[in-house]
Amino acid sequence: MANFDIQHIKNIVLVGHTGSGKTTLAEAMAYNAGFLSRRGTIEEKNTLADYTDLEQEKGKSFFSKLIATQWEGFKINVLDTPGSDDFSGEIIGAMRVADCGVMLLNAVTGVEVGTDIIWEYTDNYKLPMLLAVNQIDHESADFDATVQEAIQHFGRKVVIVQYPIHSGASFDAVIDVLHMKLYRYSDTDGTVAVEEIPDIHLEKANQLHQELVEAIAGYDETLMERFFEQGSLTEVEMKEGLHQALIHHELFPVFCLSGLKNRGVNRLMEFIDHVCPSANEMPNEITIEGKAISCNENEPTAIYIYKTLTEPHVGDLSFFKVLSGKIRVGDELTNENTGQVERIHQIFEMVANKRNSVNEMVAGDIGATLKLKNTHTHNTLHAKGFPVELPPIPYPESVLTRAVESTIKGEEEKLSQALHQLIEEDPTIKIEVSPELKQTLIHCQGELHLSVIRWKLEQSAKLHVQFVAPKIPYRETIRKAAETVYRHKKQTGGAGQFAEIAMKIEPWYDGIEEPKGYPIRSSESIDLPWGGKLMYYNCIVGGAIDTRFHASILKGIMEKMQEGPLTGSYVRDVRVLVFDGKMHSVDSNDLAFKTAGMMAFKTCFYQADPLLLEPYYHILIHTPENLTGSLMSAIQTHRGVVEGMDAEGHFTKIHAHVPYEAMDDLGKEIRALSQGRARFTLETGGYQPLPFEIQKQLVKDQVHEIAEV
Repeated sequence: MANFDIQHIKNIVLVGHTGSGKTTLAEAMAYNAGFLSRRGTIEEKNTLADYTDLEQEKGKSFFSKLIATQWEGFKINVLDTPGSDDFSGEIIGAMRVADCGVMLLNAVTGVEVGTDIIWEYTDNYKLPMLLAVNQIDHESADFDATVQEAIQHFGRKVVIVQYPIHSGASFDAVIDVLHMKLYRYSDTDGTVAVEEIPDIHLEKANQLHQELVEAIAGYDETLMERFFEQGSLTEVEMKEGLHQALIHHELFPVFCLSGLKNRGVNRLMEFIDHVCPSANEMPNEITIEGKAISCNENEPTAIYIYKTLTEPHVGDLSFFKVLSGKIRVGDELTNENTGQVERIHQIFEMVANKRNSVNEMVAGDIGATLKLKNTHTHNTLHAKGFPVELPPIPYPESVLTRAVESTIKGEEEKLSQALHQLIEEDPTIKIEVSPELKQTLIHCQGELHLSVIRWKLEQSAKLHVQFVAPKIPYRETIRKAAETVYRHKKQTGGAGQFAEIAMKIEPWYDGIEEPKGYPIRSSESIDLPWGGKLMYYNCIVGGAIDTRFHASILKGIMEKMQEGPLTGSYVRDVRVLVFDGKMHSVDSNDLAFKTAGMMAFKTCFYQADPLLLEPYYHILIHTPENLTGSLMSAIQTHRGVVEGMDAEGHFTKIHAHVPYEAMDDLGKEIRALSQGRARFTLETGGYQPLPFEIQKQLVKDQVHEIAEV
C-alpha cells in the first residue's frame, strides 16, 4: 500500500447490534479497495474479517479486526467489531483508537438494544458518528421508520444525507441530498451511475436538502449568517460544516446502503475520505498527568497499545495507534508503564489476519507489531526523553462469575497459563484465585462471553475444564452477648498443657460504647481483611493470666474467625473480652492458650444467637419501559429489593439490590423476559442477614460435609 500522510488517513470503527451487517460492509469496503477479487459471505464462512475457527463455526463476530483499505487517494483503517455487549472490551478498545464511527442500523429491526448500549459508549468518547441504514434490499426494510427511531433514541442531531427511492429487492438507487444527485447501481460490484434527480423526487429531495442545510447552519454561527444572507449554503460550505459538526459530536449524518449487494458503499467511503475527520483534527489525547499529545508526525514518537492477540507459532501481536511522530522499524521505544525498552523489529499494516510489512507509520495511523517482550494492552511506548502515558481504557464491570476447574489431574499449571493468556488478550476478563472459597473464579461479561472463554480453553489450549457456580462468601456474626469459661487440659508423659479462660463475646457495631463493669488493661482494634472488625480487650486483674499469653489467645480467636463455627465462613463484627482465667507454672504455654482461646470463642459463638450474612449486589437494569413491571416482579421473586426507578427516554432504569446467590438465575430471567433488550450492570454491595430457613439448611449441610470427611 502507498504511503499516506496524516491528512489522508481515516480510522473508522463499524459498530451496531448483532446482525446489522458490519462484517458484510467491511467485506464490501475491502472489495471496493481492490483487496479482494471476490466478496465472501457470512453464510459461506469466508469473509475477510471473520477468519477465526470460532467465528466461522458460530457465524458471528467475537473479536475486533483491523482492515486497512483505501479509496480514491485515502487510507481507511476499518475496525470491524462484534455486536453483542458481551464483547464490550473489543468494541470499546476499537472505539478508543478510531476517529469516527459508522453505526449500522438494520432497516428491518431498526434501533435495537445493542444499538443503544453501543451509543452510550460513543457518547462517552464523543466520537464522531455516521448512521448507515443497512439491508435496504430486504423485503421488510423500512428506511423512514428506522430513521424516526434513530431520532427518537439519539435526538434531533440525526440528519438525512441519503434516502432510497425503493427498498426491498428493487433497491438500486439512492438520492444524495448533500450532492443533490441520484446514484444508481446496476450490479453488485459497486458500479454506479450519477444522474440528475428525476422531477418526481425533487420536492422531497429539496425539502431534505433544506433540512440538512438548516441543521448545518444551526451548528455554526458563521454558516448561519451566510444562510440568512444567501438563503442556502454551497456544497463546499455544507461539507465543512458537517466536518466540524462531526468533530464536536453535534450532527449524525444518515446514509442508506446494502452491504450485501455493495450498493451505496462507495459513496459512504467517499464521504469518509472527504468529510470525516483525521486523527490530527480531533481533540488532543490527554495523558494521565494532564499533558496534551499533539497528533503531529514532527513530534517525538509515541504509540498506544489498544489490543493484544496471541497467534499460534507467531507470538503476541500488539495492535497500536501512532499518537505522535513516526514509528520506524529498528526504533527503540520506552514502555512508560514498565520502564522497559522495546525494539521495534517489524511493523504491519493489517488486513484482517494478513500482515503486510511496512518500514514506518506516521502519527494517526493504526498497525501492529510482533514480539514486544514486556508490553501489554493499555501500555504507552515513547521515544527517549518524551515520557507520556495514556490512561487505561475503562471497561464495564463483570456481570457473570463462574468457578473454573480442570477435570484432569495435573493440568492445573497449564490452566493457570491459559487463563493468564486470556486476560492478556481480553482485559474485560478478571481472574481471581480465592483463598476463602478455594476456587479459581472467572468474572466476565455474560453467557456468550463465557462460551468463548470455554472454547478458547478447550480448543486453543487443549484443556479439559468445567465451569461451576462459585461458592457464596457468607459471613458469620452474632446478635447477643454470651459468656463461657473454657479449660484446656492435656496431660502427656512429660510436661502437659493447661489453660483456662473466662471469655465474653458480644456484637460490635460503629459507635458502640466501651465495655462497662470490666477493668480494661489494654485493647486492640483489628480491621479484618475480609471486612468488619474484631475488638479484643484484656480485662485480667491480679495476674491470673500472664500478659505474654494474650497474643496466643488472640491468635486462637483469629484462627476460628477465619473458619467460622457455623459454615466455615469468615466471622466479623465481634467484641471479645477476656476477664479471668488460670494458668499453671509448668504446663501453661502459648499452644495451650491458643487452643483455649479458639475453643472458648467457638463455645461462646454458639450461645450468642449466631447469624449468617449473605453478600448482595447493587444492580442497575436498563430496560424498555414496557418491561418494567415484569422485571420488577422478577427481582422480588429472587429475594431482591427494588430501591427506585428513573425514566430515560423510552427506557427505565431500575435500581435494586439482589443476593449473590440469586443473581445467576435473575440474570437469566432478565435476558429471557426481555429477549436481550434489557441489560444490567452490577456493583458489589454489602452484607445482609440470611433468611433463617436458608441458614438452617446451610448449617445442616456443613455438619453433613464435616461428618463425611
